[in-house]
Amino acid sequence: MHLLDKRIISHFDFLLIMFVLPLILLSYHLISETNELLANKQLMYYSLSLIVFIIVFFLPIRRRLRIIPFLYWIGIILLVAVELFGVSKLGAKRWIELPFVHATIQPSELIKPIFILMLGYLIQVRQPPENGYGFKDFLYFSFYILLPFVLIAKEPDLGTALVLLLVGYGILFLVGVNWKIWATIIIFLGVSSPFIYSYGIKDYQKKRIHDFIVAEKPSYHVQQSVIAIGSGGLTGKDSNEATQTQLKFLPISTSDFIFAYLVERYGFLGAITLIVIYSLLIFHLLSINYFFKEDFVVKVFASGLALLIFLNMSVNILMVIGFAPVVGIPLPLFSYGGSSFINFVVTIAILENLIAFRYMDLYSYDRKL
Repeated sequence: MHLLDKRIISHFDFLLIMFVLPLILLSYHLISETNELLANKQLMYYSLSLIVFIIVFFLPIRRRLRIIPFLYWIGIILLVAVELFGVSKLGAKRWIELPFVHATIQPSELIKPIFILMLGYLIQVRQPPENGYGFKDFLYFSFYILLPFVLIAKEPDLGTALVLLLVGYGILFLVGVNWKIWATIIIFLGVSSPFIYSYGIKDYQKKRIHDFIVAEKPSYHVQQSVIAIGSGGLTGKDSNEATQTQLKFLPISTSDFIFAYLVERYGFLGAITLIVIYSLLIFHLLSINYFFKEDFVVKVFASGLALLIFLNMSVNILMVIGFAPVVGIPLPLFSYGGSSFINFVVTIAILENLIAFRYMDLYSYDRKL
């Protein structure tokens, strides 16, 4: 089969790319205004991401679905290796050093697309009944959801662990689980929350929650962020007048707090525009459920990507405006950096692959004839 078969290109989801491109272009514009060196590095990440996208898009994922459990367990082994041989930075052990190349990888980032693929594969094999999954099936899927959650939370990286947990159970909610199970979970969480807070999380995490709830004023980072957002007004300021960012009052303005710089530059209208772009992207991904009703691999992967983007976006924006504790979760496809951006691009490439090569068996059959 020729790689550029017109029938494959005709199934390519160009609308998904059209929603992603404005995020990338606006992000690069903001980063280049703030730091030209970082902008050049980001261009390098974009170039690398394009190469990775093309490679992943043409991988025979459809023909090799059975390899997904193997990849999942490789990811789990890497998470265990973090605990045994991991490199510590800023009090957290989240990285593994690659021998000979003096570089590190972060397995908690690498496992995200594999985690969603695994759930898609499992649900395709064990499809939901009309009344939704029962307790036995729920426990079966929960094992594969909770295992990476526990390993990542232990690093500690509770933010990433909770995002994966919510993505996993969010997928089950969208696919269909008996309502009695959800009711039981809600009651259990309500009763056990005080015990989880007292015995299930670390002291610094308790302090972060405590400071967020009862502190008289937010942290320095959030204070400067709120000042930047407030100064943007309705339509924002010129670059030279965006003093919170240009005079370095706003910390990490190109990464975790880039939303605050966006609002300082383009005001309330700029913030609404960005949120609308994200909303359209998420709605489009969720709408794929209606076009691929029998293909649970595509349905689950599209839903998982939508939830991943929604949760990362929501936590980052709420953090920046002081409505959530400060955690190191970047704005997806928008914050400066390579690992998170490339990981999202890989995830998008996998989805495009699953959609475009959906009828690959038919293509091969036609050519044999």
